[in-house]
Amino acid sequence: MTKKHIPLSHPRYKSLVIRELLKKGFNEGIVVEQGLIAHGRGEAFDYLLGEKTTIEAAIAIEVAAATLILSKNPVISVNGNVAALVPKEIVTLSKVLGAKIEVNLFHRTIEREKKIKQKLIFYGANEVLGIGDKASSTIFDLKSSRRLVDPKGIFIADTVLVPLEDGDRTAALIKAGKTVITIDLNPLSRTSKTANITIVDNVVRAIPLLINDVKKLYDIDREELRNIIKRFDNKVNRNKCYSSIVKGFENETISSVNTK
Repeated sequence: MTKKHIPLSHPRYKSLVIRELLKKGFNEGIVVEQGLIAHGRGEAFDYLLGEKTTIEAAIAIEVAAATLILSKNPVISVNGNVAALVPKEIVTLSKVLGAKIEVNLFHRTIEREKKIKQKLIFYGANEVLGIGDKASSTIFDLKSSRRLVDPKGIFIADTVLVPLEDGDRTAALIKAGKTVITIDLNPLSRTSKTANITIVDNVVRAIPLLINDVKKLYDIDREELRNIIKRFDNKVNRNKCYSSIVKGFENETISSVNTK
């Protein structure tokens, strides 16, 4: 099955489209097998969230937008799944923010990096950092290949947007003095618990909403942006997301009992 063969009336239409995009990304050499597994885990949480952006996620997205606007050197970190699912949106976000884009992979090969770069260039990116020997700087306290970063990008960034991230790098980036914004459907992951701003939402919904909020907030008074950030408590907001997931599970359980 391909995207065009999925009926719009199918109750799992959006979910199936995402799967097809990841499958295409895998066949193109952009997504790895582990990325498919990670998506399946996130999809389970998305079901319990009702496959919609919660109020808590919307609040975190607004705070993320304010933070990125105030940042002097924001960088958007891109892995295989992000490049497969929202390449056009990532490029749009980088342009409305004036932010750099950097490829950063756990399963790192030069071939895969180049394919992700080509995908982003196709959708209008002017520059993509972190390719091959360009990732010559190191984030200390990190042992995986994700420690290698571009000296013009993540290495000197003050804020890093890291959708679909791993917890080790999130912790290392924060230790390096950076503000970390993540998009993660699992509020219990190490990434969610460690990041400064956690958006518990599907990346295909969160990035377009983030673009809209950046556009909406870009020209407002900077003090108001700082107030938006100051009012936000990431731990409290993340716990509310967890409660929404628990409620979703309870509702599904009750529904299953009532239909027997």
